[in-house]
Amino acid sequence: MTLRVLLADDQALLRGAFRMLLDSADDITVVGEAGDGREAVRLVRQLRPDVVVMDIRMPEVDGLTATSEICADPELRDSRILILTTYETDEYVAQALRAGAGGFIGKGIGAEELLDAVRTIADGDTLLSPAATRSLVARFLATPAEAPPRRAEQLAVLTPREREMVTLVATGLSNQEIAERMFLSPFTVRAHVQRAMTKLEARDRAQLVVIAYRTGLAQATHDGGTDRLP
Repeated sequence: MTLRVLLADDQALLRGAFRMLLDSADDITVVGEAGDGREAVRLVRQLRPDVVVMDIRMPEVDGLTATSEICADPELRDSRILILTTYETDEYVAQALRAGAGGFIGKGIGAEELLDAVRTIADGDTLLSPAATRSLVARFLATPAEAPPRRAEQLAVLTPREREMVTLVATGLSNQEIAERMFLSPFTVRAHVQRAMTKLEARDRAQLVVIAYRTGLAQATHDGGTDRLP
């Protein structure tokens, strides 16, 4: 299957470079380009790409606002957002995840890394490293000021095994790492995680992490790690 990508960046030169790189892959094709967030939203509705590679700083409507609008539209649920920017601050990462983005990487990324990033996001996984996930969630998503009141009843749809998997995902572990810890196959772990995402209506793995903290299934510890509630 060929992945369909939309590029959103206000710098035409960069869009051209990214387009050449992405189109060089046999399994990826660029279906459109946008110079600002408003145009990005319009083209996502028109073209329904699998992945949107989105810059943050753009005129008219910025990338975070465009991401929020795209992710809030149920009809655009299948379009994943990959934030690609020079502004790699914790606050921007947090805002991107809360908006619904599936990943956040810097423009200094290598060619193969960008191709892999697009494939990873299209597959529904988050791109953040385990360490970045733990730090990010602990700092921005698990604090009283950021998190709404817990809605633990939202988790009632999960089986005990699925709750366990979501908790491990919230620590930033990959499917492979969870499989090794639980003595399961990566395929089995992926199946549990995907079912949990479906039941909780999570767009992707990043949003599943947010839900884990906001419902109280996982909590930040003083050392920046995570704990499971009793």
